[in-house]
Amino acid sequence: MKKGWPIIVAGLILLSCIQQNREKAGNKTAFTGKEGEVKLIVLAPGHFHANLLQKSTIPQVNDSVYVYAISPDDAGLKQYLSAIELFNCRSENPTDWHEIIYTGHDFMDKMITGKKGNVVVLAGNNKNKTEYILSAVNAGLNVLSDKPMAINREDFLLLEEAYKNAKEKNVQLYDMMTERYDILNIIEKELINNPDFFGELVKGTPEDPAIYMESVHHFYKEVSGTPLIRPAWYYDVEQQGEGIADVTTHLIDLLFWKCFPGQPIDYSRDIGNISATHWPTGISQQQFSQSTGESTFPDYLQKYLVNSILNVYANGTVSFDVRNHNVSLKVIWNYQAPDGGADTFISTLKGTKAILKTVQNKEQNFVKQLYAQKAEDVDEKEFARNIETAIGKIKAIYPFVSASPTSYNGEYLISIPVENREGHESHFRYVAESFFNFLVNRNMPEWEKTNTLAKYFITSTALAKAIDSK
Repeated sequence: MKKGWPIIVAGLILLSCIQQNREKAGNKTAFTGKEGEVKLIVLAPGHFHANLLQKSTIPQVNDSVYVYAISPDDAGLKQYLSAIELFNCRSENPTDWHEIIYTGHDFMDKMITGKKGNVVVLAGNNKNKTEYILSAVNAGLNVLSDKPMAINREDFLLLEEAYKNAKEKNVQLYDMMTERYDILNIIEKELINNPDFFGELVKGTPEDPAIYMESVHHFYKEVSGTPLIRPAWYYDVEQQGEGIADVTTHLIDLLFWKCFPGQPIDYSRDIGNISATHWPTGISQQQFSQSTGESTFPDYLQKYLVNSILNVYANGTVSFDVRNHNVSLKVIWNYQAPDGGADTFISTLKGTKAILKTVQNKEQNFVKQLYAQKAEDVDEKEFARNIETAIGKIKAIYPFVSASPTSYNGEYLISIPVENREGHESHFRYVAESFFNFLVNRNMPEWEKTNTLAKYFITSTALAKAIDSK
C-alpha cells in the first residue's frame, strides 16, 4: 500500500496538470488572432455606436454578423442596417458585412440558444441592457458593451453579478470607453504622470475639488446640415438613464485612467462621501416632435408631463472622493445650443506644481484645448523649464505637440494640431482591437474590472441620493 501512494499522488498531479493544460489550451485556441475568428452578435441595436465597430474591416472579425431584435420595424434595427449598407456600398474602402437577422419577441432566447457568435455587442436602449449583459455572460458569451452598462442601483448589482460570473465562465466583459483614445486625453495623462512637472494630485476640498469636470450637451442638433433624429425613448430616463448615470461614466473613467493609471479602485474602500443633485430640462411638444419625428408624447412619457412640458431629468451634479481626493462633476443637457454654439466641456485637474485645464467653448471654436498653468507656489521661470522638459519628452513620441505661453501669466497652451486628432468615430475601432487582444492573450488587467464597477457604483449611488434628496 505504501508503495502505491507515490504512484497515486503522481497520477493525480498528472491529471491536474493535464486539466490545467487543457484549460490553458482552450483559452489560447478559442481566440488566436486569426482572421474571422471573432463572430459578432449585435443584440437589440438602438444607438449608432452599434454600427461604428463595423465602419471599417477588422481582419479578426468575421464578415457574417448575427443580429437579434424585437421587430423588423424597430427604429434602432433599421438605423443600424442602413448604416451597414452605407459602409458596404461606399466607393472608398467598402466593407463586406453579411447581416443575418432574427426578429421576434423571443429574440433573446433565440440568441442564447442559437449561440451563433462569440462576442455580443450592445448599444441601444439601456432599460434592459444589464439584464442582457448578465444573460449573455451566463451563456458563455463575451460582451462588448456601450456605456452606460448600468443606469440604477438594481442594474449595478446585476453588473456586479455579471463580472463574477464572467470570471467563472472564463469570458470577458468590457465597457466601450472611447475617450481614452482621444489624443488630448493621452497627452494630459502623460503630463499628469510626470511628477517633475505636475507634482502630485492635491487632496482638494468639496468646495475646491482636486478634479472638476463639466459637460454640456444638446438634445437637438444638426450633423452635416441634417437634424439628428433621436428615438422617443431617449427622453425617458428609465430607458436612457439620467445624465448623472450616463455621461458621467466617461468622466469618471477618464479621471481613474489619468490620475490612477494601472491601479485597481475598490469601491468599498477607495470611494467615499458621494452626494448628488439633479434637475430637469423642459421639452415642449414642438421640440419633442422636431427632435424625434413623433407627433405626440408616447404613453410611457405621460408621467413626466407638467403643464404639457416634458420634464427630463438629464442634468445633475456628482461629488465624491477617491482615495481622499475630492472630485466634482456636472452634466447638463439643454434642448438646443444658441446660434453659433455647440456642445461644451471644461475640466480642471490640480497638481502641487501644475494645474491642467481642458476647455471647449466659443473662445476655442468649440474645439477642446489643453492648458497648463503653474501652481500658486511655483516660480514662473522654474515652471517654464519644467514644461519645456515635459513637452520635450512627449515630443519623442508625439512630435507634433508643442507648448506656448498665453496672455495669462504662468499659463501655456499645449498645442495639438487638429490634423493630428482623430474623430470620435475612429476610437471605436481601437476599443474593439484592445478587447480582441484581451480575448487572445487572456490578460485583461484587474483594474479594468474593479474600476468599471467603481464607476457604476458611483453613478448608481449618486442617482439614488439625488432622487432621495427631492
